[in-house]
Amino acid sequence: MGAQQVAERFAELYGAGPEGVWAAPGRVNLIGEHTDYNDGFVMPFALPHQAVAAVSRRDDGVLRLHSEDVEGGVVELRLDALAPQTDPEWTAYPAGVVWALREAGHEVTGADIHLSSTVPTGAGLSSSAALEVVIALALNDLYDLGLQRWRLARLCQRAENVYVGAPTGIMDQTASACCEQGHALFLDTRDLSQQQIPFDLVAEGLRLLVVDTQVKHAHSGGEYGKRRAGCEKGAALLGVDALRDIPYDGLDAALARLGDEEEVIRLVRHVVTEDERVERTVALLRAGDTRAIGPVLTEGHASLRDDFRISCPELDLVVDTALAAGALGARMTGGGFGGSAIVLAEAADVDTLTKAVEEAFAAGGFKAPRVFEAVPSAGARRLV
Repeated sequence: MGAQQVAERFAELYGAGPEGVWAAPGRVNLIGEHTDYNDGFVMPFALPHQAVAAVSRRDDGVLRLHSEDVEGGVVELRLDALAPQTDPEWTAYPAGVVWALREAGHEVTGADIHLSSTVPTGAGLSSSAALEVVIALALNDLYDLGLQRWRLARLCQRAENVYVGAPTGIMDQTASACCEQGHALFLDTRDLSQQQIPFDLVAEGLRLLVVDTQVKHAHSGGEYGKRRAGCEKGAALLGVDALRDIPYDGLDAALARLGDEEEVIRLVRHVVTEDERVERTVALLRAGDTRAIGPVLTEGHASLRDDFRISCPELDLVVDTALAAGALGARMTGGGFGGSAIVLAEAADVDTLTKAVEEAFAAGGFKAPRVFEAVPSAGARRLV
């Protein structure tokens, strides 16, 4: 739904037009997976798919929520009754943002909200972060909170970590809030410093495809949390604040110190080598050698599959099939255990690659994948 449609639907629901309409995108992570909660480097870019919210203020301590994408009517919540991990529904994401803003001392007295999103859910494309960021930006504007984008991202992360109960890092919310059109965001998750790296694939005759395997995942599930806990254990055993502090050229020595901690060794090796892959990708893009990032993406998939062990047969099938059909590189993207893979390809090869992947899924007896082009797009913004 466009901004006008969302505003009109808001008026139907609440009896008056909204004070404004805002949008926040989903994201694809080009490289840098499971490094964000290890104080490492990531490189996402925003998608054209976005969550759109029409919002008005209230002064009576009531939050009213409605989504075009979920069956059911308007949900009404009292602000003074909001409490972490008490809401298992989609409403936890926008309500969590309101809770986080109020917990941080910002005077938000209520809101009427209508949402519509084109970000696929469960596909590893940050549909939840898009919901959080669009609400945070709207309330920041409406209540004149004066918060910078990076701080809004932090508050949205707190909403997801504490209120929803999903132990995600800072990347998704920062990407949704801060990405720029035609660029990938090189983000240092330790100090939140950002560099916008030009990433204009069309100008170079390239395309980046997203292949949504239709295998749903959930970040609040136990496996994601286990990986994070394992990384924290590795950092503690190695005497560092975070795995970011293990230098790439000191990796072998660090792994030797972990003795027979086989699972921790695998996790540490992935995170340290993945940080190096992000830095290598940035250097290649800055040098104008975009095609050369393909093998780096593929290396990343092997590490996520073999060391972090968060791939699945469908994701591996996308990568193997795409590479066999001539892709420059491919890897899973997102938290894992389903979701999406990305494929870097020459523009002329897109149809061939898409057909090959679709045929491979059919032959394997899998649900048909959803394939679309990922275009580096603008971050969160006010539409109306």
